[in-house]
Amino acid sequence: MNMKLLLLISTVVISFSSFSQAQDTSDSSNFSQTSEVIQNKLEISIDELNRLREQVVNEKLPLSRKVSELENKLSKVRMDYQETIRTLDTRKLDLINMKSELKVRQDQANYISNLLNDYIRNFESHLHISEVQRYANLLKEARLAPENSNLTELQIYITQADLLFASLERMNQAIGGTSFEGKAVDNAGLVKNGKFVKFGPIALFKANDNSILGTIELRIGSLEPSVVTFGELLDKQAAEKLIADNKGILPFDPTGGNAHVVEETKQTLAEHIAKGGPVMYPILGMAGLALLVALIKWIHLLFMRNPSKKNFDNLLIAVTENDYDKAQSWAEAVGGPAGKMLAKGAEHLNEPTDLIEEVMFETVLSTKLNLQKLLPFISISASSAPLLGLLGTVTGIINTFKLITVFGSSDVKTLSGGISEALITTEFGLIVAIPSLLLYAFLSRKAKSIVDEMEKCAVSFVNQVSKAKLDSKKELVSA
Repeated sequence: MNMKLLLLISTVVISFSSFSQAQDTSDSSNFSQTSEVIQNKLEISIDELNRLREQVVNEKLPLSRKVSELENKLSKVRMDYQETIRTLDTRKLDLINMKSELKVRQDQANYISNLLNDYIRNFESHLHISEVQRYANLLKEARLAPENSNLTELQIYITQADLLFASLERMNQAIGGTSFEGKAVDNAGLVKNGKFVKFGPIALFKANDNSILGTIELRIGSLEPSVVTFGELLDKQAAEKLIADNKGILPFDPTGGNAHVVEETKQTLAEHIAKGGPVMYPILGMAGLALLVALIKWIHLLFMRNPSKKNFDNLLIAVTENDYDKAQSWAEAVGGPAGKMLAKGAEHLNEPTDLIEEVMFETVLSTKLNLQKLLPFISISASSAPLLGLLGTVTGIINTFKLITVFGSSDVKTLSGGISEALITTEFGLIVAIPSLLLYAFLSRKAKSIVDEMEKCAVSFVNQVSKAKLDSKKELVSA
């Protein structure tokens, strides 16, 4: 419609342009002719305009309808577009949620897989040595399943779950005990087929040929269950009946299988001493000599008489009375080292007091030397025995490091020899030193008490002699 109006306007403009041109080109034309021409053109233009308007009116209604239809279609398309956008957004959100859930599920699957792998390792480490061969195939399949590319994740889980169910069944069987066939190694190192009976941590084995019967334990350096036979006949009979009938009395080891190990550690005194090495010989020699010396000195001191107080008092009375012969006899009657000392002093009653004191002191010194004789050896033994023990400790540690250099530190049993030598020598060094020190203290105290008693008697005797001589002088002066 707009185009047609523009066409009409263009026609009018062209008409006016033609009119102007006609006026310019022909001055001789008159106004009427020009007006007629213009009128004709105007009528033609009006007719054309009317036709165009009629055409516009005729075409407007279909176009309006078409425009309405197109607008309806556009509205519908827009609604479809919005619905599609909403659907896409919903699906995008669902996809994001599904990805998040998938990641969570994958993390859970990985966590479960790690738990199963850890459980497999822990289950294998907690198996009794007798059960290793029983669950060997299940353990192998469950351990290798994650590395098998031919298996799906579901098949891997099923394979590992089989071991899980087997472990639960094992737990149920452990309550009431179970029995199964297997192989074990006897004392000679031969592999025997037989029957296992397991209850808790205890496992018994009996060979099919009845050649061996006992408990099962793991020995160092071996991956096979080893049979340890029973030491008691009643235990053997009870175990045999239990394996045959699957019921009966179970020989129970409260140490959890360590009773045999503890039994093997028991040793005689000679074996214990032999493990101490060559340093044990001087330690034991010193211990024997110290004990012999202590015994001799104890017997020597035991038979020494204590001074008789009654005879000593009579001696002092005789000295007071200046009866030298009687004093000599009473001095000898006192007995013991003190009696010998007093007898020496009584022999010199006519001499000055200083001389009597020196004679008696000489006897005390002689007796003291006699009493102290050999006692220093006991003291030396008490001091030297720990040093010898320390020497044995050093040699034992040196031997241990030599073994570590050769065999390494993985096998502790190999190193036990040097460690035993180090500890045993120290032990016996202290065993010798402590009693020796006590014996030396006892015997020294005993000897000192004898010497102290002699000195006491000597002081009393000399004082009485000095008093008697002083009284005699006073009597002479007064006479």
